[in-house]
Amino acid sequence: MGKTALQRTVMADIHQLILADGVERAKELAENKPARQRIEAASRVMADEEHRIGITHAGFAMTSLPHRSVADSVWVREGPGVKLLVEAGHDSDGKPVGLTFGSVARLILLYLQTQAVRTGSCEVELGRSMHEWLKAMGIDPGGTGYKAVREQSRRLSLCRLTFRHPLEGATLVSNAGFVQDAIIPDEEEAWQPRLWQEVVRLDPRFYRSLKEHPLPLREAALKEIAGRSMAIDAYVWLAYRLHALSRPTPISWVAVHKQFGAGFKLVRQFKAKFREPLDLALAVYPEAKVDVCSQRLVLYPSPAPVPEHKALGIV
Repeated sequence: MGKTALQRTVMADIHQLILADGVERAKELAENKPARQRIEAASRVMADEEHRIGITHAGFAMTSLPHRSVADSVWVREGPGVKLLVEAGHDSDGKPVGLTFGSVARLILLYLQTQAVRTGSCEVELGRSMHEWLKAMGIDPGGTGYKAVREQSRRLSLCRLTFRHPLEGATLVSNAGFVQDAIIPDEEEAWQPRLWQEVVRLDPRFYRSLKEHPLPLREAALKEIAGRSMAIDAYVWLAYRLHALSRPTPISWVAVHKQFGAGFKLVRQFKAKFREPLDLALAVYPEAKVDVCSQRLVLYPSPAPVPEHKALGIV
C-alpha cells in the first residue's frame, strides 16, 4: 500500500489511530494541514474530562440558519419533517435589520438555550456569563469580535421564526421569536461586554418547545468547531440523527444539499465545500459511525455524543 493510500485509510478512523499510536504519530500520517487540525481537535475532545453539556433545540438539527450575510429578509430551509422560516426584524424606523447568520449567531443561540435549560428559567443573563462562555469558545467579545456579537445579538433579538411540521392531512405551525424581551441600547458603546448586565427573556413558546425537544451536545466539541458554522450544523445534525437510527441509512448528497446547501446552486459545489466541515464534525464526535462516499453518506446507529445518564442531569 502506497503512502497516500495509507494516509487515506488511517484518516478514516483517526480516533483509533490516536488511541493506538498517539497524537504525534497520527499527525505525521496526516496528508495536509486540515487533517492535522482534525487530529488535534479529536484528541482534545477525547481528552476532555469535564464533559460539560450544551443544549440546542432539536429542530435546528434538521434546518439551518444562513452561513453568511444575505440580502433577503426571509430565510426558508427544509429538512425531513420540518420547515424553518426566519424573518428579519425591523428597527425603530421600520427598516429590516437583516437576518442573523454565521458561527457567532449559532454560539449566542447555543448559550441562551443551554443557560435556559440549565437554570430552568426563560430569563438568561447577557452579562459576564455570556462573555465568559463566548471567550471559552474562542471568541473574545471584548476585542475584535465584540461588534459581531453585538450585531448578531441585535438581529437575534428582533427576528421571528416559524417551524412547520407536516402531519397527516394538516400542518402544525409554531410561530415564535427567539426572545420575547431584550435590551437593545441605542449607542454602540453600550454593547461593550462590561455593560452587559441585563437579561433577555426567551419567547415562552420557543422556551416551551426547547424544553420538550432538547438536544444535548458536548461543549468540548463545540469549542473545537466554534468558528465554523457548517461544522456546527453538521455536528448538531449527526448528534440528532445517529443515536436514533436502528439500521444503516444512506443519505444522498442531493438530500444533504437540500438541507444544508443554501447558497450553492450545484450539488458538486456544495459537496466540495461541505466535506471539510463534515470531516471536522466527525473528528469531534468520536462515537459517530459514518461512511462518506462519492454519491452518498451512510449513517450508522451510533451512541449519542452525550450519554443519556449524563444528559438527564441537565435536561
